[in-house]
Amino acid sequence: MDDRNLNDFTAEEISRLLKDAVDAIIVVDGNADEYKTIVRRRFFEKFLKESGSYHDLILDLWFHFNESNEQVSEDYQVFADNTGVFKAKYSRRLRLALEGEEQSHLVQLTVYPFAEAKYIFILDEFNDNESLQESLTTKKINTIQNSYLFSMYIDLVQDTTSSINVAEISDDVVNYNLKYSEWRMMIVNMFQPEDQEQFLHRTDPEYLKKNFTPGRAASYDCMMRNLEGNFIWVKLTFSRAQTNNDDDYRFVFLVQDINENSIETLSALKKYEEMAITDPLTGVYNHGEIETQLHNALALRQKYDDPVSVMMLDLDLFKSINDTYGHSVGDAALKQFAAIMKDIASDDNTSVGRWGGEEFVIVCYDKGAEAVSYLAEKLRKTVEETEFPDIGHITCSIGATELKEGDTFTDAFNRIDKAMYESKHNGRNQVTMF
Repeated sequence: MDDRNLNDFTAEEISRLLKDAVDAIIVVDGNADEYKTIVRRRFFEKFLKESGSYHDLILDLWFHFNESNEQVSEDYQVFADNTGVFKAKYSRRLRLALEGEEQSHLVQLTVYPFAEAKYIFILDEFNDNESLQESLTTKKINTIQNSYLFSMYIDLVQDTTSSINVAEISDDVVNYNLKYSEWRMMIVNMFQPEDQEQFLHRTDPEYLKKNFTPGRAASYDCMMRNLEGNFIWVKLTFSRAQTNNDDDYRFVFLVQDINENSIETLSALKKYEEMAITDPLTGVYNHGEIETQLHNALALRQKYDDPVSVMMLDLDLFKSINDTYGHSVGDAALKQFAAIMKDIASDDNTSVGRWGGEEFVIVCYDKGAEAVSYLAEKLRKTVEETEFPDIGHITCSIGATELKEGDTFTDAFNRIDKAMYESKHNGRNQVTMF
């Protein structure tokens, strides 16, 4: 125990006491991308190497998931070199963990620049009581902000970013030395390719200046990589700071995780979309959708030289089935007929739809006259050989055609309709190509 009078202490003795008290001291040369550990005790004996790459040290200290040693994806590690630049003294708390440990360590980091790109890092681990107090203090903040993945402050006039926080890395603000213009171009590749143009448009300084009055906020949804490298749905929000100077363009930018809700919403929309285009009895496309598919097929035929064909199918003597066995048996026959079409055409690039009553249409992409004739004959024969409950064996008539250059919808429909009529007229249970 040192019971000397305070006046007896010298600067050299204080330096020695500090060296003996702190848990880790690191000297860094940023330009050379090197660090050397001067002191390492307790947790840091395992966490720190004696020397190594400064870039790797930054990754170990910052670019891992909060309270884990698992590093974030390489897309986000691109910011590491900007994070390790300090112009003045800097201090913050970190959550660090060793591989295999469930409990993370709460660490205080202080950085002292002493020359150009040269720094002293001082690290101390808090004891259990301090760690508990820190956890309780930040828990309320985390509860409020846990849906926000990222936030930062932007000054468009100065072209600067500040107060950057990546919630999955740390509860604290991270020291990035980035211009806003640089940040935009570094982060754009983290968005899905189809969302990148929109991101650059909406984050363009001139767009923000033109479209945001003081106090105004706006947001939009898109897909962006999370720290694990997976694309998720996020909401990007820009809010212009409320100031009295119209030429003061400062913004808060937020990225919010909305993936779970977005997936549920998209699932519901997909369900309603399917209901809107599906025939409720047979489960194939309804009249409106199969007509749309035929229009699309015509457009593709005119745009490209790939073959496209269409066929119309009709159950023979279906009215007598309803009259003899009742509509419930007739409905069951239609469902089974549709199931046969879906099953046989499932391996092909086709769209199956109910035109109305007992008539069905199949749009066959990538098929010319010979291929669609073969498929139609296969369908006809399968229907003929199938036993339908309560009815026994029934047949169908089919008309088919290959779409021609210059065909209109009316041209194509009239040909398949006439071809099917010929099949009926010539004795039913046959395929006619026009």
